[in-house]
Amino acid sequence: MEIVRQLDERAWRAFLAAHPQARIFHTPEMFRVFEQARGYQPTLWAAVDRGSVRALFLPVLVTLRGGPLRRLTTRAIAYGSVLYELSADGEQALRALLLAYKRAARREALFTELRNLSDLSAVQPLLASVGFRFEPHLNYLIDLARAPEALLASIGKRTRKNIRRALRRGEVTIEPLDAPQDVGRAYALLQQTYDRARVPLADRSLFAAAFAELQPRGMLRATIARVDGHDVGVSIDLLYKEVVYGWYGGVDRAFNRYAPNELLTWKVLAWGASHGYRCYDFGGAGTPDQPYGVRDFKAKFGGTLVNYGRNVWASSPLLLQAGKAGYAVYRAARAALRKPREA
Repeated sequence: MEIVRQLDERAWRAFLAAHPQARIFHTPEMFRVFEQARGYQPTLWAAVDRGSVRALFLPVLVTLRGGPLRRLTTRAIAYGSVLYELSADGEQALRALLLAYKRAARREALFTELRNLSDLSAVQPLLASVGFRFEPHLNYLIDLARAPEALLASIGKRTRKNIRRALRRGEVTIEPLDAPQDVGRAYALLQQTYDRARVPLADRSLFAAAFAELQPRGMLRATIARVDGHDVGVSIDLLYKEVVYGWYGGVDRAFNRYAPNELLTWKVLAWGASHGYRCYDFGGAGTPDQPYGVRDFKAKFGGTLVNYGRNVWASSPLLLQAGKAGYAVYRAARAALRKPREA
């Protein structure tokens, strides 16, 4: 068994093609997207045995601020969590891989987070034994392998009524975003949404890279909702194998009476169902013990609530606490800056 930091792309793709839990975040294409994004630095770790990949780990270093504050504002996120051969040998490869990573990465980031997109309960004891603590995190998955009529019937009654009314009135139009200049339109809506939530948004370069790398390969679909010539909602979805992944979304609340977000989400689901996709992954629904308006919105679409959770290893617990305190101050400052504009 050998731990490597680079992979032959053919072996990489062969491993993903054969693995039922492979997601878009494990792909070479997504790796290249992160390479081009400001504030992102993707890294690759793999356990290889006689030329075959046994385990794969792709943590991305995400930095909010450079310079002296870099260490306090950098986290490592494996957006697709770990991927390992589903065998005893694969589990041993995963253990060796994570131990090697921890030895080398202690000074890279405040913490490393595995965002589990599938059920990893079989290896939770292994992950705990190497220091990756489980934290609950919810998500909604929607079964797309059914007729659009059945899909619509599974949506909550009030939301279904809003969708049908919006379709009947025709005041909201849904259009594809498929040109390079469309990145700016999408980003403007995302920025408005994230500013309102006081959450930092990824740099525009991430979306420009995603449009350039993924859209020509049929791995990204972006749609925008419009009312009277105004852009009022956007959905950016990632496509891989049989899964549509809800990556980023934004809405202008000034147009809420038209229900653009409900209609846009419905259109994405209906498109996925009619194009052979089997699952819509809502991309997360927060932690169980905290109120979360986004979770309430996603719950209306009749999906299955899952708790695949996240696994976190803190390289320095003391620095992690300092980083959390700094992030709270950052959010408070953002809120203070927004108040004059909203008055």
